[in-house]
Amino acid sequence: MRFVIWLLTNAIALATAAWLVDGVRFTGPSSGTAELEHKWPTLLLVALILGVVTSVVKPVITLLSLPFVIVTLGLFLLVINAAMLELTGWLARQLDLGFRVDGFWSAVGGAIVITVMTWVVDAFVGDERR
Repeated sequence: MRFVIWLLTNAIALATAAWLVDGVRFTGPSSGTAELEHKWPTLLLVALILGVVTSVVKPVITLLSLPFVIVTLGLFLLVINAAMLELTGWLARQLDLGFRVDGFWSAVGGAIVITVMTWVVDAFVGDERR
């Protein structure tokens, strides 16, 4: 159950980022039931990729860049989150999933939206670890 909530949280955050940020998008139909039928499997797969990238790659990058994180009082974490979103976009492109992140600033905007949405959804759903 915890995995499903985690995956849905990532999917909601990604969908919101694709809706709000111009350079973060899913390709395919853009309206009606065809859009939903085409995009929901892709959304779940990209959410899974983002979760794996965030769980595996991000801690290593954060540890290696710890001096930058400290000097910037944590703002460098935003750059790391943007890089994780760009890596997810690259992996999705390699797997031909129909998800794109167009550039660094789009990734930064998407990372901000994803972070905020994750906080909001976690606040509503609750955290089992508490």
